[in-house]
Amino acid sequence: MGIFPIRRKPNEMMRVLVITCIGVVFGFFLGVSFPTLTLPKLNLPSSLFPSFDLTYIEDKYTGLSTHTLLNAWSSLRRAAINGFNETRIWVPTNPRGAERLPPGIVISESDFYLHRLWGSPDEDLKIRPKYLVTFTVGYKQRKNINAAVKKFSDDFTIVLFHYDGQTTEWDEFEWSRTAIHISVPKQTKWWYAKRFLHPDIVASYDYIFIWDEDLGVEHFNAEQYLRLVKKHGLEISQPGLEPNSGLTWQMTKRRGDSEVHKDAEEKHGWCNDPHLPPCAAFVEIMAPVFSRRAWRCVWYMIQNDLVHGWGLDFAMRKCVEPAHEKIGVVDAQWIVHQSVPSLGNQVKPKAVEYTCPCLLCVCICSVFIDQLFVFIN
Repeated sequence: MGIFPIRRKPNEMMRVLVITCIGVVFGFFLGVSFPTLTLPKLNLPSSLFPSFDLTYIEDKYTGLSTHTLLNAWSSLRRAAINGFNETRIWVPTNPRGAERLPPGIVISESDFYLHRLWGSPDEDLKIRPKYLVTFTVGYKQRKNINAAVKKFSDDFTIVLFHYDGQTTEWDEFEWSRTAIHISVPKQTKWWYAKRFLHPDIVASYDYIFIWDEDLGVEHFNAEQYLRLVKKHGLEISQPGLEPNSGLTWQMTKRRGDSEVHKDAEEKHGWCNDPHLPPCAAFVEIMAPVFSRRAWRCVWYMIQNDLVHGWGLDFAMRKCVEPAHEKIGVVDAQWIVHQSVPSLGNQVKPKAVEYTCPCLLCVCICSVFIDQLFVFIN
């Protein structure tokens, strides 16, 4: 039986020929529509692909092949980047600026605890202080500060703000070697407090003492003081002032017949409301003591250019509620204000500066600032 060749119909042959021509033309125009790109080496992240050398491909094949392969890698790379963006961490409840961090590694608060260069940090502190006391000091008042520091136990972190630049001289005292020393010439304690006592920095401490250097502490014990503060629910407080130490306000005068008092009677016309300063909700700025919660508010109230702190005593009531119950004076632990102007004596003004010239003007300034707060609210 013979084998006969298979013959295609003319119509079928024509269709194959037309399709072939169209494919050639389409491929030609597709190729010339992409510019030839020479890229000897393409580096991709090792986590996705190894580094590919395209030189061989470039030499052996046309620019179309190189470009097509490049497009493929670019697409894969964009997909990887887009996939990462879709899983990017963003935690709005994190502190400002840390939203991209996992919450588990965010440490928003700190302290003044000292640590060694080596060893386990858990072994650095035999006692973890619960309270903080700061003094703004000059070396001339070292004996007074030494006596004051001895009234505070190991439960207190001691911070000295040095306005006279002398720091190492304090090493004559044993306690000074474990204290925190911060030195900036001729600055007041409110300047220091605003810059070094941010609420997140002192958040480890239950109470913060921000004291002057010229306080007599013969009748003061810090542990007993805090016991009374807690007992009477005081968020902002101060020790009573010895009546013979040149008082400004009746509210801060020590009373011999009580542990704590929260109100007082002032001169006629000084108090429009018995629950407002200076008859209540009031302590002075020489020796204030703040709870952690109260200080978090008061710190934000301190202006960057605040120097002497006048008027702050009238405004601190904004930070606790009810203020006439949460602010008070501890009579059973009292101090003496010695009124030593050591910081002021270091300053030699080059020009006349505006200051309140007398005690009456200080009072007027304070009342004006308080009324300004009331007006704003």
